[in-house]
Amino acid sequence: MNQKSSFWIKHVHQDRRSRLLQRNTVTKATRNFFENKNFTEVETAILQVSPGNETHLHGFETKLIKPDLSVQQLYLHTSPEFACKKLLSAGEQRIFTFARVFRNRERGALHSPEFTMLEWYRVGEHYTQLMSDCAELISNAATLTGAESLCFKNKTCNPYILPERITICEAFQRFADIDLASTFSSTETDRNALAAYARNKNVRIAEDDTWSDIFSRILCEFVEPNLGLEQLTILYDYPVSEAALARPKPQAPHLAERFELYACGVELANAFGELTNVDEQRKRFDADMREKQRIYGESYPLDEDFLTSLAHMPEACGAALGFDRLVMLLTSAGKIDDVMWAGVPG
Repeated sequence: MNQKSSFWIKHVHQDRRSRLLQRNTVTKATRNFFENKNFTEVETAILQVSPGNETHLHGFETKLIKPDLSVQQLYLHTSPEFACKKLLSAGEQRIFTFARVFRNRERGALHSPEFTMLEWYRVGEHYTQLMSDCAELISNAATLTGAESLCFKNKTCNPYILPERITICEAFQRFADIDLASTFSSTETDRNALAAYARNKNVRIAEDDTWSDIFSRILCEFVEPNLGLEQLTILYDYPVSEAALARPKPQAPHLAERFELYACGVELANAFGELTNVDEQRKRFDADMREKQRIYGESYPLDEDFLTSLAHMPEACGAALGFDRLVMLLTSAGKIDDVMWAGVPG
């Protein structure tokens, strides 16, 4: 950091301090929210054998030097998800955690290489319960901080009214005039059909872009900017190919039990009905790591202990919420560093 932006300079700190104190308020309110619902707070290790196995998530590598001077490669986790699910396998029923997580190749107004992820899990409950959790948690936090609305880049959202719920196919139709449903099924995707829709919208398409790449680009350019305006938006019924750790919907196996929560065009939370089929999870991880190798020339090991634990894990649902982003929107901050007590250098 240069001197003008250094968080430790007194006048800079004083300008930031009111937001940081609001962060503390939101932290306390969140703990009370979960404790009042009989959740147990847990802590998970940051060092893991795998940082996660999704194609576009990038971890930080490190080395563990043992007393005998042998070396083991480890990673800083990108999410506490694997460890939390192991705790469900061990018998925990309702858990939450404030986890410091680490993602490489990410830096910007909404991204920091190190940030706080709020995750919570419910055993034996349907994933739609998490939709209610999100709405209640955010409205409670807004009440306690005195925020009348969530704000980001001249967009506002009322946190006190029930969220709008819209399927991903409805959103593509409404905001991009694209019939997404015609381009995928439970077993395959039609890359050329989606590419044709994208070209008609002047979306840049590369020859080696997959269906998933094109889907993500349309989502970012046309759909997400229109979500969470005036009221929170819950975007659900994702294609099963876009939900690496979520189980298929029993009545519609081409769709996954997954939703994302948006406010002011910003993704705040990602939630699943958790996949517990070990063979299917391994198949998905292997496919994502092959794709990661193709695109980035690298891949990560699988956490075999996690895969083994899935065989013992009960049916559950879980959500991950970007805590810093929530504080940003509650305090009308312009960037994620504005709500971190001591941000990442650089």
